[in-house]
Amino acid sequence: MLERKDLLSLEDYAESRDKFRTQVLAHKEHRRVQLGDHVLLIFENEMTIKYQIQEMLRIEKVFEVAGIQDELDAYNPLIPDGDNWKCSMLIQYSDAEERKVRLTELLDIENRVWVKIGDGEKNFAIADEDLERANDDKTSAVHFLRFQLSGSDVECIRGGAAIVFGVDHEKYDTEEVTVLKETRAALVADLADA
Repeated sequence: MLERKDLLSLEDYAESRDKFRTQVLAHKEHRRVQLGDHVLLIFENEMTIKYQIQEMLRIEKVFEVAGIQDELDAYNPLIPDGDNWKCSMLIQYSDAEERKVRLTELLDIENRVWVKIGDGEKNFAIADEDLERANDDKTSAVHFLRFQLSGSDVECIRGGAAIVFGVDHEKYDTEEVTVLKETRAALVADLADA
């Protein structure tokens, strides 16, 4: 969990922003899983969330203690707890009209994203615990997912089992994706030591 002491003041952040942004973008490179052409999972951790908070404070020019705490309270739940992975899920269609149609067709897709560890069963993500992002007519282009892992899942992951992600939605046809070595290492690093 991030605390106020972990954040830079607006002035200090302004001075180090370019360098920190470059570090975060490089760090995120191995924290992405592309599911088909239009669904991207970006796995969050303390560094990515710290960047998000610093950016929000900068954009909104927040420097008061209560405002900073509000941002911490909003974003800290997106940091993995050691026995799960948390990610932002982006549904990406560049054409606005196509996006509008597809978000209607893809209703409930956020609840149909899964991970499979080795030969295990599909473990479906828990979507949008912070607030509901979809309605009865369409889903949102952005969701936050949590993949809760069992102790045996974590043990299998540490033992080298494959990590495979997929989507089971009748309107979104895609192959399952086995994560690459670098992404696997980033996800393993998010798990607490046994």
